[in-house]
Amino acid sequence: MKPQAIALATTRETRAARVRVALTGLAIGAAVALTQALPAEAQDRPMSFADLAEMVSPSVVNITTSTMVSGRTGPQGIVPEGSPFEDFFNNMPDGDSPRRSSALGSGFVISADGYIVTNNHVIEGADEILIEFFDRDTEWPAEVVGTDPNTDIALLKVEVPEGETLSFVQFGDSDGETAEVGDWVMAMGNPLGQGFSVSAGIISARNRALSGTYDDYIQTDAAINRGNSGGPLFDMDGDVIGVNTAILSPTGGSIGIGFAMSSGVVNNVVEQLAEFGETRRGWLGVRIQDVTPDMVDAIDGLADAQGALVTDVPPGPAEDAGMLSGDVIVVFDGQDVADTRELVRIVGNSPVGKEVAVDVLREGEMTELTVVLGRRETAEASMPAPQESPEEAMPEESVVLGLTLSESSDELMEQYGLEIEEGLVITDIDPMSEAASKGLLPGDVITEAGQQQVASVDQFRDRIDEARDAGRKSLLLLVRRGGDPRFVALSLVEETPEADDE
Repeated sequence: MKPQAIALATTRETRAARVRVALTGLAIGAAVALTQALPAEAQDRPMSFADLAEMVSPSVVNITTSTMVSGRTGPQGIVPEGSPFEDFFNNMPDGDSPRRSSALGSGFVISADGYIVTNNHVIEGADEILIEFFDRDTEWPAEVVGTDPNTDIALLKVEVPEGETLSFVQFGDSDGETAEVGDWVMAMGNPLGQGFSVSAGIISARNRALSGTYDDYIQTDAAINRGNSGGPLFDMDGDVIGVNTAILSPTGGSIGIGFAMSSGVVNNVVEQLAEFGETRRGWLGVRIQDVTPDMVDAIDGLADAQGALVTDVPPGPAEDAGMLSGDVIVVFDGQDVADTRELVRIVGNSPVGKEVAVDVLREGEMTELTVVLGRRETAEASMPAPQESPEEAMPEESVVLGLTLSESSDELMEQYGLEIEEGLVITDIDPMSEAASKGLLPGDVITEAGQQQVASVDQFRDRIDEARDAGRKSLLLLVRRGGDPRFVALSLVEETPEADDE
């Protein structure tokens, strides 16, 4: 335990002792019986947050931003919809003259020389940023070092007078033993512009995703309101395990569902912003989708619905390493991949240019690839231009697994606006079929069946027969819609043969 934590624990024990001395003999007996009945973890609940609040308060700041806006339009784009900072800007009267609008938020100091972390939406679009410290009477101007809209994090810097230092806090382990569901946490900030304020609660849930690619939120019932944005969420050691970012509320006020971006994400972003002034995330260069339970039987060698299924491999690091569409990424850089969200987060946190071992499941066998990661921010996906195909007669249609299929032709490509020359075009779907329930539509193109390319109905039927002979209950299809690929698993129900005409 850290020295700070020891001091807090000692203080709590002293207060607890005073309470026990004041109890009567009967109350003491009841308290002892209750203590014996409770688990050890429940007995460790804090008697007070006063010492923790006193220790970290000098490192928490209020942030005031100022922005010139049109009298008619208001501050568009400064605050994302649904954020705890939404509607915090003053409503401006109609008029054509530019007016100055102010907003408030929170932040915290992470270094003695003046680096401050907050939310991007707190300072986005602002032309003036002022920092108010808990234990100082003056406001200090701040400059933006860098921002990351993807995680809603911004890094600021104030000029600290020579000979002075600022109190600061450090990031804790958001995946550690002090950040488990049910653990105590404390939020601090500037809710509703009321000044420095403390609220406490527990971690309600972990690994929440809202709308971002790199989301890894800690859900808490500690009261978080507008103005708390950018403020810290502390564990009981006084370390920051999250940055308060959003609330879920039908009223706009706290109802006990708040979200803090985990320190595991924030710390990496802040380090990059401090060094480069921008983020530099790793880039694998694949399109992926989650493995669903109905796909497990259709993928040879896969036991559970886990991993990231590769749907397309455009030019980039993955293609250079030999990755193929249909591969299932199960291990990346020594870390097991549960789903696509986890893979995106792991790759994004990896350094650009790092040589990474990737284990993929391919045709029932594990294959290890070595990928040199690119940089996501500068990556440009380039798709090969379609080649012209000679005119051909309209091919015949066939009905298989509830799908009316036709080989690709110029007429169909023009009718559906297709750019894919090879594959089977879905021209109609039985509304009562499983294919319809899986969301397949006319104009979709099947390019693979059973992880093998198909260009004719006969090849499609061969893939069905092969899957049935192998004892499979479903067939994995690679379907493209508007150039975007995805895998769909269809059950292999024995079709009733059509009666021959006599």
